[in-house]
Amino acid sequence: MRWNRRELAQLKQLWSEGQSAAQIAGHLECSRNAVCGRPTRLGLTRGRKPPTAQNPRLDRCPSGGPTLMAARRDRVRKKLLQ
Repeated sequence: MRWNRRELAQLKQLWSEGQSAAQIAGHLECSRNAVCGRPTRLGLTRGRKPPTAQNPRLDRCPSGGPTLMAARRDRVRKKLLQ
């Protein structure tokens, strides 16, 4: 694909806004691989990572208290009886 100045300007703007390569490819009507390769060759980097990538939230597992153990035991018993 040949990149003209207008497309390069749009690519740089959309890339700096944090849009995905697939979104940019749809906007510029080219392949995602073309969009992935051009910023690499131009030396462009993302401004920052998305919030979910910086601090992934891990949910704690419930403790194995007596109520939870009884609920598990009941589920296993139901499956065995079927």
